[in-house]
Parts: sequence; structure tokens; C-alpha cells
Amino acid sequence: MPVADLIKESLETQSMIRKMFEEGKLLKKQYGQDKVFDFSLGNPDLEPPSLFNEVLLRFTNDERKGSHGYMANAGFQEVRDIIAQKASKEQNVNIDGSHIIMSCGAAGGLNVVFKAILNPKDEVIVPCPYFMEYRPYALNHGGRIVEAATLPDFSLDLNAIKEKLSSKTAAVLINSPNNPTGKIYTAKAIADLAAIMEEHGKKCGRMPYLVSDEPYRDIVYNNIVVPPILSTYKESIVVFSYSKSLSLSGERIGYIAVSPDISDKENLLAAMVYATRILGYVNAPALMQRMVAELVSSKVAVEVYARRCAAFTKVLDEAGIEYSKPEGAFYLFCKVPARNMSSAGSSSVTAAGDDRAFVEHLKSYLILGVPGSGFGKPGWLRLAYCVDEKVINASGPAFKKAMEEW
Repeated sequence: MPVADLIKESLETQSMIRKMFEEGKLLKKQYGQDKVFDFSLGNPDLEPPSLFNEVLLRFTNDERKGSHGYMANAGFQEVRDIIAQKASKEQNVNIDGSHIIMSCGAAGGLNVVFKAILNPKDEVIVPCPYFMEYRPYALNHGGRIVEAATLPDFSLDLNAIKEKLSSKTAAVLINSPNNPTGKIYTAKAIADLAAIMEEHGKKCGRMPYLVSDEPYRDIVYNNIVVPPILSTYKESIVVFSYSKSLSLSGERIGYIAVSPDISDKENLLAAMVYATRILGYVNAPALMQRMVAELVSSKVAVEVYARRCAAFTKVLDEAGIEYSKPEGAFYLFCKVPARNMSSAGSSSVTAAGDDRAFVEHLKSYLILGVPGSGFGKPGWLRLAYCVDEKVINASGPAFKKAMEEW
């Protein structure tokens, strides 16, 4: 029997990030690990904070019965209470553990949220560029993503979002710091967005949720503060992951937090708890729940990412590649340069940058990135710098040669 039509279609347009990552593994086998400059996957290479291993060892030797069994689908109550204190501080609200649902990372959390709030053909507005797996996440639950343009510096274009709002809008989904741009939306932009959404909700009789995907909240530069969401808009939900802040991407642990003033709060929380169960997660991993409760004040060495960013921008500057300077996360979103199309006997002509062609061109120099069209933004490419600084510095000559030939 064939696979489902929807899955077949999705497989044909599957994530370019994973595609480039798999190609990178093949190239490394062919040319050697140190000869390939793989900037394709946002997989943190920093080890978790040292406290992680201390706590893990302690829990490993803990012989209390029931430590690894089922608990309430929302998670251990004592863990949720601790996470609520963290979220209260970050979001400038006062919430308790009843407002927290432990999740299998941000991906699991977003699917739980969408399962709870989306009806068939509902829409989720997303500023572009965005993490493209948002699209199948919404589709999983009968909804669809509606793209809204951003301003030239990738900040929120409030007019563009306002134009996309309709009676079908169930939510606006933002990601700050943003993947792939590293942009952090300002407090004023969030407040103005909240006002627009509230005005729309009053007019059409349906108040859309503001869902904030925040796996990079703790990875910021130059002392920039990521503005709170839960205290800015009543109908707001925050999804957080420890994949990046603690380098625990493979452990699949995060949480969902809801505004204390959100409408129909008890039913919404009950719906998300139920969704956690029926989506097959059942509950977030027991060991990792207890771990992150002990590590609530810890994070990876963000200064390492800052140094890598500085090293990478130097490489790109010397090669002549333009980029948007990130304020957080660990990506450089680069503008594909116009291509010199001159040939013997003809005048020089330039063509607009083709991101897929440029990524293929870079690959011939063993440089791996991801086309911007994979994030809904053709003409750009994403380079992830969660790699050793030696790899970044060694890539300089390859970037220069690639640009000379381009």
C-alpha cells in the first residue's frame, strides 16, 4: 500500500536543512571531516553546563521508586512550580505551576498548542522568514500557515500582519530570537502587535492567540533582552525548549506557559494536557523534567557563540558576502550576491541571486548552507555557526574562491 498522499507530498518538499545535513555526512566520508565546512544544521555543539553532569550522576544513583514512571500528563507538579517561577520572572507575570505544561521540546509543545486551538482550515500567521517545519506542524492539525512579510531589517511589519488577519486567524506565531535571522523583536513591536490583534479580535468576535516560540531566548548578544509576551497580550502562549540554552537538543525537553489572564484558561490548559496524551507524548521525559528543574539558572557559554559570530562575520566580510547581523541565536542570514554572467565577447551582465544555485555552488567548495527559500525567503541563505571556531576560520579561503568564481 502507498503512503498517505499528504505525507508523500511533504516528503517531496522535506526540510532543506536535513537534506543539506545528510549531504554533508556523505561529503565528510568522501573528503574527510576536516575538509568540509558544514554550516547546515542548528545542532548545538557546546556541551551542557558542568552542573548537568553532576545532577545527572546524582539522579542516576537515586534509587527512589517511581522516579521513572508515569506522572500527570502535564508533568511533575514540583517541576512545574519551579518552571513557573522562571517564566514569571522572564515574562513579567505572576503564574504558578498550573500555567505550565512540560513538553517534548518546542516542537512537541507547538504541536500540542496547535492540536488544542486549531479547527480545520484555521490559519496561523507567521512573519517571514521562519522555521519551515511550522508549516507541517499546523497542517498536522488541520490548519495552515499564512506568511506575512517583514521589514528590510527583518523586524515585524505590523501592517503586513494586520492585512493577513481574518476570521480564520487562530494565532499569530512569532519566533524571537528568530531562526534564521537572529532578529529579536522589540518590546514596542510586540506591544503594537498586541494592540492590532486585540482590535481585530473585538471587531470579528474571535481573539487570536499570540504564540511565541522561544528556544533561543537565552542566546542573545550585547545584553539585549528578549521582551516578555505573557504580560503584553492577554491571549498569549509561550513555548520554550532547553535544546539550545542547555544544549539538550536530543533530550527533547521544554515547556508551554500561558498568560494568567488568558480566556477560558481551564479549558485551554485541559485541552493541551489532553493533546499531550493523545499525540503520543503522554508526558515529557521524567528524568529530563527533574534535571531542568535543578538547572533552572544555568545556560551554555553564550560568549562562545558571540566569538564565533565575530569570526564568521570577518570571514564573510573578507569574501564580500552581505549578511544581517544577528542579535541572538547562532545563525547568519546572508544575502545571495548577484552573479556575474559575463562571457567572452559580450558585455558584463549580472543576475539576481539564486539561493539554491548559490548553495550548490558553495557545496562544490565543500561549504554547506541552507537556501533561504527553505525558510520562505528566496535570495538568501542561512549559515549556522554552532561549530568549532577552527572550522569557521578555515573556511575563509573556500568562501573567497567560491565568490571569485560566482
